Amino acid sequence: MSRRPPAKRRKRTSTARRRKATGSEELWLIGLAGLVALGLVVAVMSWLAAHPWVLVLGLLAAGAVGTLWLRRRQEAARWDQVRAQGLRYAVEHLDSLHHNDFEFAVRDLMHRDGCADAQKVGGRGDNGADVKATDPYGRRWVIQCKHRKAGWQGSAVGTPDLQVLNGTGRQIHGGDVLVMLTNGRFSRPALDFAKSQRLHLVDRHILAQWASGSRPLWELLRAVPPPPKPTSLP
Repeated sequence: MSRRPPAKRRKRTSTARRRKATGSEELWLIGLAGLVALGLVVAVMSWLAAHPWVLVLGLLAAGAVGTLWLRRRQEAARWDQVRAQGLRYAVEHLDSLHHNDFEFAVRDLMHRDGCADAQKVGGRGDNGADVKATDPYGRRWVIQCKHRKAGWQGSAVGTPDLQVLNGTGRQIHGGDVLVMLTNGRFSRPALDFAKSQRLHLVDRHILAQWASGSRPLWELLRAVPPPPKPTSLP
């Protein structure tokens, strides 16, 4: 007496057959789509070969569009440079900024003065630097910003902040000119400490002159180190 296969086995066999049939249909459809696409490509190439002027016109149009795009980019870059060179800030406007935007404004002013690589780096773990830039003479600037909403009436920037800048500005950031900048004022001990450690201070008065004028910061500070001498190749 023969035994019938279990129902589960018959079900598995039927499912496998359906999957195989579905896979074959998908492969057939993919092959058909490939043949259609190949036929279209051949037809287009044949038509272009019979009408070469269309290809020439297409290349000319693409070249014209590319040239126009390049000119617009160059024009936008030129106007960006013009706007940067004419950048001005009233110190009262700087007072109203968020401290993060205040740092961006300082970066933009350094860029205006010719520091093409000026960047804002302030934030957590900034190691005492909010803005870094290289001036046209090759000097590396490291600037720590202290924003005071109350301006001159706000709390004075003290020695502890300068100690942080002094400890990281040269060793970590490789700065040639270390600057503590504020829209407020400095305490007397901070002034003495800065002088002893060759740190440069920008208070509200110097900031107002720099931001609203056209002179670069290095022309407004005293005892800025001279540009580094070029190294002679052996």
